Amino acid sequence: MPGTYTQILLHVVCSTKHREPWISPDVAECPYPYIGGIIRAERGVLYGIGGVADHVHLYLRWRPDETVSNLLKTVKSRSSLWVHQTLPNLAKFAWQEGYSAFSVSKSQEDALKKYIAGQAEHHEREDFKTELLRFLRAHEIEFNERHVFD
Repeated sequence: MPGTYTQILLHVVCSTKHREPWISPDVAECPYPYIGGIIRAERGVLYGIGGVADHVHLYLRWRPDETVSNLLKTVKSRSSLWVHQTLPNLAKFAWQEGYSAFSVSKSQEDALKKYIAGQAEHHEREDFKTELLRFLRAHEIEFNERHVFD
């Protein structure tokens, strides 16, 4: 087979440092398109982005020749710099060091897009900690709960 063909779909969750509520609805309008541009510049495709004040969900397709950790390092550093340069009232904005990434089946795409778009409503019923722990358990990821939210 002469080519490489992949469909690497990911649901990524990133939190603000110490889960500070930096990303208000009016602020989110600004960095979300910029984050999409970063992912495109890195040769990925962003299919959905949304969140609430203390975290963001990304639904994206990634490439097989680069690590997810390098992508997230780039997304976080470039978007933080952009926020600091563009929104001076968010001079202390920062992302939490880690992230969570979950593989996604193409058959679940519509449900995931709807879930990401409905984050404000979702988080009226479930807090971020409960949500993330539910994802980790559903995907059978080993973790120590004491260290998930350091």
